[in-house]
Amino acid sequence: MLSIFPLRMAASLACFAGLLMLAASPAFAAKPASQTDQAVSPDSVEFLRAQCIDCHDGPDGEGGFDIHAVSPDLTNPASLKRWIVIHDRVEDGVMPPPEDIELDPETVRDFIEPLRDRVRAYQLKQQRDEGRVRGRRLSNEQLSRTLQDLLRVELPLDDLMPPEQRVGGYVHLASAQSMSHFQLNTHLKVVDKALDAAFAKALEPASEWAIDMPPEKIANKPKGRRNRDPEMRKGLAVIWSSGLIFYGRISSTRVPEDGWYEITLTASGLKPPKDHGVWCSVRSGECNSGAPLLSWIGSFEAEPEPKTMTYRAWLPKGHMLEVRPADRTLKLGRFQGGQVGFGEGEDQDLPGVAMHALAMKRIYPAGDRKSTRQRLLGTLPLRYNRSLGRSEVNVDKFNEKRDRNELRAAIIRFADLAFRRPIDASTIEPILQLAEEERQSGASFIDALRAGYRAVLCSPRFLYLTEFADESGRLDDWAIASRLSYFLTGSMPDQELRAAADEGLLRRPGELKRQTDRLLETRRGQRFLIDFSDQWLDLTDIDFTEPDRRLFRNFDPTVQAAMLEETHHFLQRLLDEDRPVRELVGADYTYLNTRLARYYGLTESEADLAGLDDQMSLVRVDPASPRGGLLSHGSILKVTAAGNDTSPVLRGIWVSERILGVEIPSPPENVPAVEPDIRGAKTIRELLAKHQADASCAACHKNIDPPGFALENFDAGGRWRERYMKKRGNAYKPGADVDPSFTMPDGTAFESFVAFRDLIAERDEQLAANVASHFTTYATGQTIQFADRDRIEEMVANTQDKQFGFRSLLDEAIHSDLFLSK
Repeated sequence: MLSIFPLRMAASLACFAGLLMLAASPAFAAKPASQTDQAVSPDSVEFLRAQCIDCHDGPDGEGGFDIHAVSPDLTNPASLKRWIVIHDRVEDGVMPPPEDIELDPETVRDFIEPLRDRVRAYQLKQQRDEGRVRGRRLSNEQLSRTLQDLLRVELPLDDLMPPEQRVGGYVHLASAQSMSHFQLNTHLKVVDKALDAAFAKALEPASEWAIDMPPEKIANKPKGRRNRDPEMRKGLAVIWSSGLIFYGRISSTRVPEDGWYEITLTASGLKPPKDHGVWCSVRSGECNSGAPLLSWIGSFEAEPEPKTMTYRAWLPKGHMLEVRPADRTLKLGRFQGGQVGFGEGEDQDLPGVAMHALAMKRIYPAGDRKSTRQRLLGTLPLRYNRSLGRSEVNVDKFNEKRDRNELRAAIIRFADLAFRRPIDASTIEPILQLAEEERQSGASFIDALRAGYRAVLCSPRFLYLTEFADESGRLDDWAIASRLSYFLTGSMPDQELRAAADEGLLRRPGELKRQTDRLLETRRGQRFLIDFSDQWLDLTDIDFTEPDRRLFRNFDPTVQAAMLEETHHFLQRLLDEDRPVRELVGADYTYLNTRLARYYGLTESEADLAGLDDQMSLVRVDPASPRGGLLSHGSILKVTAAGNDTSPVLRGIWVSERILGVEIPSPPENVPAVEPDIRGAKTIRELLAKHQADASCAACHKNIDPPGFALENFDAGGRWRERYMKKRGNAYKPGADVDPSFTMPDGTAFESFVAFRDLIAERDEQLAANVASHFTTYATGQTIQFADRDRIEEMVANTQDKQFGFRSLLDEAIHSDLFLSK
């Protein structure tokens, strides 16, 4: 490893100093706020007091709302938020309660319009003065990918960083980000890890590790030996169906170093059930009791005829593969003592998987050694140092002046890429001086260069998105390039996008569309909807709970993986074909494989299942079937459940905020939470009915309860049910019938989930506004403000002739002022 220890303290100090100077940076400095239009009008305050005094007079007012505590001062964030809620409640006819006071439309208009104009004017002025989006740093994932692409290395870095706060599902909102000493220290560790890997890859001999194993090498179970590896049976390496942990590990696949590996497996099924194959999982881990966690790689359906699968996965040093039947509907074998002996599964008549061949090799998805060396060293001459076992810069060809110039040139070139815009002398000069001082103090050329690179990667110009704008707030081309790239790929602009920014092309007609098309086809861009849906739809939380096996006997890792793929393929079709946004909830199709179709219990009468295999395929479903559309996806139903139970409140809030775009505020402090009463004393419907009857709760529950109850036919594992299950002792028994009926806020009644789904599918403008809002929030790192609503409406209107197409909404978001302005 490189001799870098003496350089750490100096570079650390440079990093900390740079971050502490962040507030003084012109890109982040705020202008003084204007003193005009900073309060609502006296007429608005008088309306509030005249119409609301009966219910909200004092601290004990309904819902904890005291009109005397409402300040007209819009510079107070809490006061501003409260006036926006008041505006929306009055406009929606919720406040004052219509059963108490019926206001004529003119009175409502005379209150709403001046208040809307005043709040909007205040926020627009604030956006012009300070920017709509404040200083925003790279998220964990963005930082990891940027280091990977910048240094041409492959190692995952996210696990080295502390978990991020999610606000509204998103981890990179500027308003929620912070920077503590702990985070700074973590950043240093991440940077060091990435630089160590990059210089090692560039200078040390490449690993050519590869194995190609026949069944005899895969198996590791001689007669008389008991372990958890495969055994030989009729010339093939076999693993039987069992619940035994780590059974199916392949000791001969233990990898010698961290890295990405390509895995090619040929397998077939043994003794499969009559109506399907043997679903198997491929995972990796140390496969011992001291390290019980396994990482998912993939799954396949093993059938009588052998087939070949190829996977790519990151494997830490010492990890091995585990290949095993993973379908929990299969008969499970019983083995004594936690180990399996040769032939012990044969007489139990178990399904199994037989492996015909297994090959693994080290790969470099981010580029080979040459590309990493080019990124770090350019054209600097190298020579191999046999005693060190690596290459080093051939400084014998340099004189002192050339040595200094080469060092400075390399750091400037690197900083230009890392900062994602041309560098200025005031920013780079302290970094250059640090590297020169290291060289003059006796450090090798490589160590001095590394010190300079480390300081670059600790600069706020790297860690933060530097978004310069003109006086009107228009972003420059480099800021647009970064915003577009981090939106669609989660990483820094690539060479072509950076070149377009350098040439000032990004505001030319058609250029943003062309770049969007291109980026979505890149390796990173193909993950756009996976990354976006992880946050928008909370799919990142799918591992948060593990269903009780006694209640969800058919749920297993292959099902969960298929659930995620169903959603990802579904969204990808919406984007690729610019499908109407109403299909988001009202589609008459979904994506299934044989395992997920069987788990859902779908029949040929409900869906066209012909030709289905272990790959995800587009499947048409009967319009009367509850399957089809996002709300019926197992992934969504699992992340919106409460462990083993369902909660109409949790699901109702989720559908309101993530699909319908209706923000649900936190309940008043004097209102107790409602949880399902599993003892059966009261039904959740009866408990929530009390909230509907309470004026303090009714305003929110009229939006929460309809979708919450509509989804009650889906259990916490995403399967359809007609009756609730009640726990009695250690067993679950059928309980009360599920009643999904309810009434929409506008008074429209529905009797079933399908009826509810069809109702909201007709609200395509509302669905489109919500999608446009979430695209914009994800792209800019700022939630939609009151003053942004007009521009969201404009995006929606511009896509009406395309039936509010999903891709059209994405393009509108990218071309909007909200995206192109600070």
